[in-house]
Amino acid sequence: MTKLTPMLLRVAGAAILIAGAPALAQPDETVTEAEVVGSLPPSPATIAMRWQLLNPEVNAFTFRNTQEVLAFRTVAAPEDARPLPHGGDLVLPQAMLAGQPVSYDAWAEGTFTNALLVLRDGKIVFEDYRNRMDAATPHIGFSMTKTITAMLIGQALDRGEIASLDDPVSRYVPALADGAYGAATIRNVLEMRSGAAIEERYDFGENPSLAGRIHETAIIRNEARFADFAVGIDQRSEPGAQFNYATLDTAVLGWVLEEATGRRIEDLMEERLWQPLGAEAGAHFLADGPVGTGRALNGMGFNAVLRDWGRLGQMLLDEGKVGADQVLPVGWTAQMSTMKPTGMPADAGFPGYGLQTWQVDNEPGAYAAVGLAGQLVYVHPETRTVIVKLSYYPPVPPEGVDADVLSYFAAIARKPMQ
Repeated sequence: MTKLTPMLLRVAGAAILIAGAPALAQPDETVTEAEVVGSLPPSPATIAMRWQLLNPEVNAFTFRNTQEVLAFRTVAAPEDARPLPHGGDLVLPQAMLAGQPVSYDAWAEGTFTNALLVLRDGKIVFEDYRNRMDAATPHIGFSMTKTITAMLIGQALDRGEIASLDDPVSRYVPALADGAYGAATIRNVLEMRSGAAIEERYDFGENPSLAGRIHETAIIRNEARFADFAVGIDQRSEPGAQFNYATLDTAVLGWVLEEATGRRIEDLMEERLWQPLGAEAGAHFLADGPVGTGRALNGMGFNAVLRDWGRLGQMLLDEGKVGADQVLPVGWTAQMSTMKPTGMPADAGFPGYGLQTWQVDNEPGAYAAVGLAGQLVYVHPETRTVIVKLSYYPPVPPEGVDADVLSYFAAIARKPMQ
């Protein structure tokens, strides 16, 4: 394999970082042998393999079964999955790719698709697996994990474990009192407006960027905890003043969650989301070090099968309900999907950001969880549609690929059943 070069990593995008938190005391809980073995200090061969994660020659496969190469923490499924019924077959609309009408297969190939799922009114109306992926294959969601973190924050707020979104993060993590995060509130951090001086720029070599140092030290080598880099960081702007997408912000949210609840992220996920969701398969977070020291990576490290990503999207569409059960607090999804302008150029798309969610188009009320390399859970409330796309974009995707994906999503959402 060709090593993914520093230049390719540098342009890979904001979501390459995987968030975590400094260690809590290890609770008396069952830890699988696989988790222990999988999080041992990596050998040189393992480190070399970890550098291949985004390699465009093989990433259609490296994005799956990531627990085989990176440290991880499991999230168990319930004994009985909640049914995700079929609702007939949706005849997909005409696809467009680079300005030309194409078949779905050509569109899927041209937009680097590993799997696609369409739910209408909570029922499967289209499902497609490609490149030897199937319904049992876990796929990394990259920064779609951030949206999960926001769900867990809402639950902790509802339970009184977090008193207010307007509390400073240092109320829960005193180690953050000095530096940029000491002045930031939980709300500032949820909105990616912490004011911390970090750029999602991946320079390596002799003078690596902060993001590059975190990536190699915490994720590739597991030599430090990701969120430790938030301690004492400089300030670039006043909290709340400026949108600045930073996975370190989500790392801080994970740290707040664990300190506020006294529970590890993977346990919160299992008990408060995955089990009530009625997931059909176990899932896993990637981690930044050994069991008992390393932390689940809550900014980009969650992996799940396609239909369970769909179940998460359906819960968002259903305003936090799973069947008759209110899993997320009443009104929380509305808060998550209330957008503020990002200030990004108009031709860049992605005009708004909520609480760890994105506005990705101009469809009324639509929003999405978005991850590096084309991972999307798209929620279209007006038509009661959820679309999940698991992808393998190269580090430098073709110009216009996001526009081709999102315009097709809108067309799918608006296509009536026949």
